Amino acid sequence: MKSILPISKLPSTSLPTDVFGWRNPDSKKQKQLVPNIVDVGNDQSIDLAIEMMSFLNVGQDRIRPPRENPGKRFEVAVLDHLRMQFQQRETTSEWMVERGNPAKGFAQYAHLGAIDELMEKSPELRATIGTDYMVTPDITVSIPDDSAGLMGGAPWLHAAISCKWTIRSDRVQNIRHEFNGLIRHRRGRQPHLITVTAEPLPSRIVAIARGTGELDAVYHVAYDALDQAVRRVGNEKQLADWEECVNLRRILPYERLAETLIRW
Repeated sequence: MKSILPISKLPSTSLPTDVFGWRNPDSKKQKQLVPNIVDVGNDQSIDLAIEMMSFLNVGQDRIRPPRENPGKRFEVAVLDHLRMQFQQRETTSEWMVERGNPAKGFAQYAHLGAIDELMEKSPELRATIGTDYMVTPDITVSIPDDSAGLMGGAPWLHAAISCKWTIRSDRVQNIRHEFNGLIRHRRGRQPHLITVTAEPLPSRIVAIARGTGELDAVYHVAYDALDQAVRRVGNEKQLADWEECVNLRRILPYERLAETLIRW
């Protein structure tokens, strides 16, 4: 496997390691600090996360606030990093990296705006058809109309990124639901559909990495750290699931994401 630098040794323009830290487990049975990416009810999650923190040189002096929302903080960190990466590269396109933009604001999905207006006027129609078409990706990467040359001024959606600090079964279904909506309702080129995560359990990553085309790939922000952790302390299932994802190129190092998006 190609060797890449761990996040802690990458330049300052890479995703900051301060998204990682330690916290109290909020459990009467467990008093010790745990990494802020763990599921405290899963021993493998704890073992792998501790090994990852060691690899990333994240000491227990880095305590995260007990009420902090790591998911939002993670999303902002990915947004800021991608913006910086695009700004540092000379390209022929003007890239726009943003949060909270609904799909209907982009060229492939502009027609959904008209549908939304009809829905607002008719509660009966909304109840009959539903609102599955209203998708708002965590992060969008788009190209202005003057670069894409399409559809009345709306930017062209190049990529939709779902940020998942950790992965649970309900979050997997949310990703599939949103991305399937972007696939079904587009008029024109399909955007790249990507998940970025810090989840320590390969058995949970594989739940979203497997599939029939709902997304292109999962990018892990601590790929090298997790690779080492799985090989050192992972059980047979975690190792098998990790190798499946790696060998099928369904899990990729986050450091490659910006360059991949620019080249595609």
